Amino acid sequence: MCAGICALPRMAAPMIAIALDLGTTSIKAALLTRQGALCHITSQPAPAISHKDGQYESDALRYAETAEAVLAACLACTDQKPPLGLCSQRSSFLIWDKPSGNPVTPLISWQDNRGRRYQDQTGNAEALIPALTGLRLTPYYYAPKLSVLLHDNPQWREKLVRGAWLAGTLDTFLIWRWTHGQYFCTDASMAARTLLMDIHQQQWSSVLCDLFNIPAAILPQISLTTGLNVPLSNDVVLQASAGDQSAALYASVLNDPSKALVNLGTGGFVIRYLDEKAKPLDGFLQTLIYQDQNHTTYMASEGTLNSISSALAPYPFRECDIGDFAASNIFCLAEPSGVGAPYFCSNLGLFFSESTENLTPKQIAILLLEAIVFRVARILEAYHQQSPLSQVYLSGGLSELACLQQGIAQCVSFPILHLQQKETSLLGAAMLAAAVKSRILPLTHPIEIQTGRRNIALLEKYQQWQLWLDDLLARQIQD
Repeated sequence: MCAGICALPRMAAPMIAIALDLGTTSIKAALLTRQGALCHITSQPAPAISHKDGQYESDALRYAETAEAVLAACLACTDQKPPLGLCSQRSSFLIWDKPSGNPVTPLISWQDNRGRRYQDQTGNAEALIPALTGLRLTPYYYAPKLSVLLHDNPQWREKLVRGAWLAGTLDTFLIWRWTHGQYFCTDASMAARTLLMDIHQQQWSSVLCDLFNIPAAILPQISLTTGLNVPLSNDVVLQASAGDQSAALYASVLNDPSKALVNLGTGGFVIRYLDEKAKPLDGFLQTLIYQDQNHTTYMASEGTLNSISSALAPYPFRECDIGDFAASNIFCLAEPSGVGAPYFCSNLGLFFSESTENLTPKQIAILLLEAIVFRVARILEAYHQQSPLSQVYLSGGLSELACLQQGIAQCVSFPILHLQQKETSLLGAAMLAAAVKSRILPLTHPIEIQTGRRNIALLEKYQQWQLWLDDLLARQIQD
């Protein structure tokens, strides 16, 4: 059943856009009003993902049919055909048969890690990938996963090269399907997360294709993010298509480099736009956010926290309060799958400076929450030193925790605001489709976090934690 299907009369008031969010656990659509509000949010659960031995897969055809049903249900709430903005989970992909349009493989999730079996035959990946893509080699991206599939199934390569089969990320498949095969494309923000695109040239890289042994001829056309003007089979025109993170950032800060977005969910990321003069900080990811209809490309710097929700899951973290922080001299890292950008240390994940054997579950939860606060604060401080931040916005499920809000606000010197809008990716996709040029304040309803008196003990522990982390990382390099 769809949640939020229009129970009111069909809308006669102008709807300036409709958005479709192709999520991992749910698929959502909504209409955007001229006042900047999302209305008639419609959703269905995405097909269940099965996982075994690191492989995460779901029914690709059923996913497409569910997305079509959600979009149709939302469109039923209006008499208009507003422009469509699409945002998609990045790195989820499939292979399909061109004549029939039927999937050959399941939808292989971004969570799938079969790409860990990718072998760099040239020994150049460590240098080439960051230089050309702004990213690091991890098994979750499209290129290493597709490389492994083609290695395991040599006959697939031949079918792809002669055009009998097609391969692409989820957005590519759906656009191809909804245009009866007339458009085989992906936007620049999605292409930039494949490890096959040169983000400086905004085109597929023959060097990277050779690195992963993926024929460049099988890749879709790279399109702009906005101003697409692609007619779909449901009589709606697709005007924007972007990665979900790009849409969320656009909804939160538009393209203002003086602001940053912190998203705390399954994992975490801290991201800010790079202005034309700014160079990426050492170790941070460089992310292509979107490319507008004028071919202007917007780039961002990104720090990452890996798998923080899984670190917290076994513990009563929702019972913790900011007053519980800094009660212990034990330091912690809270990233089970390895510390992310800017450190990229897979040997350090869920790590404590001392034994936690005698600690209660709540005390361990407090240490994990402190580690998240400190990692976020340190990334933000690095950004602020490079170029002053005026405001930072918090989003994502874990950002609802008051102790995380207050902890981050205590550790930095600039305002921290919590976004009340829950559907930032959906909102951003709609805004990109409508080509909204100026910030509409009612959209995200940010609330500034009030910290009260400075927690001196927490600030002192933050400084000590930084020294501990630097020493820990230095020892890892030496070893």
